[in-house]
Amino acid sequence: MLNLALPPQLASVVTRLPVAPPSLAFCIVANRLLWPALQTLDWQPLVGRRYAIRAKDLGLGLRFTVTARGFAPDSGAPDLTISATARDFMLLLGRREDPDTLFFSRRLVSEGDTELGLIVKNLLDALDPEAVLHRLPAPLARAARRMMAP
Repeated sequence: MLNLALPPQLASVVTRLPVAPPSLAFCIVANRLLWPALQTLDWQPLVGRRYAIRAKDLGLGLRFTVTARGFAPDSGAPDLTISATARDFMLLLGRREDPDTLFFSRRLVSEGDTELGLIVKNLLDALDPEAVLHRLPAPLARAARRMMAP
């Protein structure tokens, strides 16, 4: 797997960039890929809560909320912040690493509302990867399936 780490000097620059543009891009992608699949589950406990995702090595932070219509950028104080390296997030997305393993090895850090963190984890575990992957263009879906293969 690719090492996605940026040189520390570049990561320090990325950290100073505004959070809004990458958060908006994340919400657009999440609404396209995740929102339809989440609607088949009990996503109501997520509504109105604020979230932050931090890729520590990239210096990248995303902030968003969940509304009745999907994901939306949000600049308020997060109820839940999840931090890891970009590589560890990719391992999680590819289901090549278990979130509990990363959590107990301190590679995945959850801060804030721990009950909300468990709800998010359980919802993501319940998502059918095919329900998300079929929404991707065919070449990207094939690449994602290869990444997720054991």
